[in-house]
Amino acid sequence: FIPNYDESLQEPTVLPSAFPNLLVNGSTGIAVGMATNVPPHNLREIINACIAMIDNPALPDTDLLSLVSGPDFPTGGIIHGRAGIREAYLTGRGRLVVRARAEIEEHNGRNRIVITEIPYQVNKTTLLEKMASLVRDKEVEGISDLRDESDRHGMSVIVELKRDAFPEVVLNSLYKHTQLQETFGIHNLALVKGQPKTLTLREMIAHFLDHRHEVVERRAQFDLNKAEERAHILEGLRIALDHIDAIVQLIRQSPDPATAKRGLMEKFGLSERQAEAILEMRLQRLTGLERDKIENEYQELIKTIADLRDILARRERRMEIISKELRDISEKYGDERRTAIQDHADDIDALDLIPNEPMVITVSHGSYIKRIGTDAYKLQGRGGKGISGAGLKDEDFVEHLFIAWTHGYILVFTNLGRCHWLRVHEIPEAARTAKGKALINLVQLQPEETVSAFVPVRDFEDARSLVLATERGVINKMALKAFSRPRAGGINAITLDEGDRLICVSLASESDDVMIGTRLGQANRFPMSKFRQTGRGARGVRGITLEEGDAVIGMIIVESSISVLTITENGSGKRSDPAEYRITNRGGKGVRNFKVTEKTGNAICLASVRDDQELLIITRQGSIIRVEVSEISVIGRDTQGVRVIRLDEGDAVTGVALVEKEDADLDKLEAAEGEKARLAAEAGPAETSDGEGDDEVAEDEPEG
Repeated sequence: FIPNYDESLQEPTVLPSAFPNLLVNGSTGIAVGMATNVPPHNLREIINACIAMIDNPALPDTDLLSLVSGPDFPTGGIIHGRAGIREAYLTGRGRLVVRARAEIEEHNGRNRIVITEIPYQVNKTTLLEKMASLVRDKEVEGISDLRDESDRHGMSVIVELKRDAFPEVVLNSLYKHTQLQETFGIHNLALVKGQPKTLTLREMIAHFLDHRHEVVERRAQFDLNKAEERAHILEGLRIALDHIDAIVQLIRQSPDPATAKRGLMEKFGLSERQAEAILEMRLQRLTGLERDKIENEYQELIKTIADLRDILARRERRMEIISKELRDISEKYGDERRTAIQDHADDIDALDLIPNEPMVITVSHGSYIKRIGTDAYKLQGRGGKGISGAGLKDEDFVEHLFIAWTHGYILVFTNLGRCHWLRVHEIPEAARTAKGKALINLVQLQPEETVSAFVPVRDFEDARSLVLATERGVINKMALKAFSRPRAGGINAITLDEGDRLICVSLASESDDVMIGTRLGQANRFPMSKFRQTGRGARGVRGITLEEGDAVIGMIIVESSISVLTITENGSGKRSDPAEYRITNRGGKGVRNFKVTEKTGNAICLASVRDDQELLIITRQGSIIRVEVSEISVIGRDTQGVRVIRLDEGDAVTGVALVEKEDADLDKLEAAEGEKARLAAEAGPAETSDGEGDDEVAEDEPEG
């Protein structure tokens, strides 16, 4: 005890606590040059940890941390990640990420977000005002209504979403921009014997147990003193009852109480306190029943005194008492955790705020890139003029067009045989007629380096191989996993001969056939197993032998369910059954695929298509037409084809991409890709050459 502020009273420096109040209820405070922020914990977990440390003071940290999962806030919520918890418990300082508990549910045909718990110390009214402000300022889109339906049964904040909104994206945006996600900084600063000290979890529990030990010891000493004092009085009363007649006579003959007290002390050997107790005793205590009560009380006190002396003599007895008292509190007041803990922290990155949807990616000859939603184009019949798809300068035109998903990677292969990485969401989304952004701002290209192929990738663990084809007929295959580690400046994917350039890259499994098409209408089909997988950067082998003036325009992976599409620069095209293309030898001249004439122009596209797909065909002047594949005739292999797109004078087809008829079908397309990956995994990896950079000669002879 110490004097209070004016020294008029004495006040305790520490109030005895039967449980670790500082840990269970937490504490927040600021003083000069220091601050404390101890989070609340679950009573049952903390008591279990205390008991474990009583049983084993050298309890390993791992065992201690397994007993105390982490802070338990009265408002619930979800703690993301255990690293901050571990750091705080082992060092006394740490940071936690706490999120609200929110569920996405469907109601009346629309999605909505229901928030039932919010982070500790977050004001619900302020939170709702912030959310409304974000919706009003259009910083968070997709919310149609916001209301509070909380009542005495619990919290319920309803966030109604628009029909076209992505609920996960909206929720992640709210986490990022509001207090639905908060960081709780832990600093376990407490006074230890008057000195401020940052404490670990072990130290806090140890100090509490020391405190409880002192309390139990002093309590036992206090109880012992009281018991011995009472036993001393009862011993005097027993003497009085045994000599009651003599004592009564002595009292009657005494002139005053003081004389009577002295007489009792001298004649019966009583202490002053015993003599006073006899003089204060009421006559009813002389009855037989009262005599028995005194005797019984005395015998019980003798046992109590012996027990208290044993407690004071042995530390293990005192610790047993502490343990039992803690168990009693846990059984009476303990409850389940309210705050859940997620093992791994989910950092909100850009992908969490972007819906995963298919996009049309276009790259112009002048290296401007953009992404556009696939629903931005109208469906037209074969022979239509199309719509304006790119706001380009007269001297520029769209050279590459393909489909990718916003959460995926794009492997960007260049004419120089290099590979760069680009995340689809990093490509700026633009209007259909917009110019786009310079590719050089997104990918570090070397001088005279242009993009020649794009490969959308979702999983680099895919068992399929990357197949690369060059303009001069060289082909190579490499493991997709070899490209799984992005590098800022790109990597060398294939070694090219002088004057050659990379023009096509695809994914394929060992059981597939490869078909290479040329500008003058030739096509060579051969199995993937006819050439082995090499390391990244190898030269590859010859895939097709070219005539004078011919060049490779494309490469496809042959499937039984597809047809072979060929489009020419003057807008002609056809589909052919892949069965019409006999399997030949790698490196051979192949068979005729398209009868090229002055009217049709040279072939510019070779692709594999299905009846349920659509084509996006883009021209040098920037027009785009979307036609159904099923409208393009399936005719013989060695023919001129039919008119697919009507061109203005001076215009020419520059690019072709495949899309599904409806957005929902794009999921089927992804499922088909997943099935290909599964079949590739079952087939096993391709035969692989030793290491990266194998230098197999590209000019080898065709296989016999």
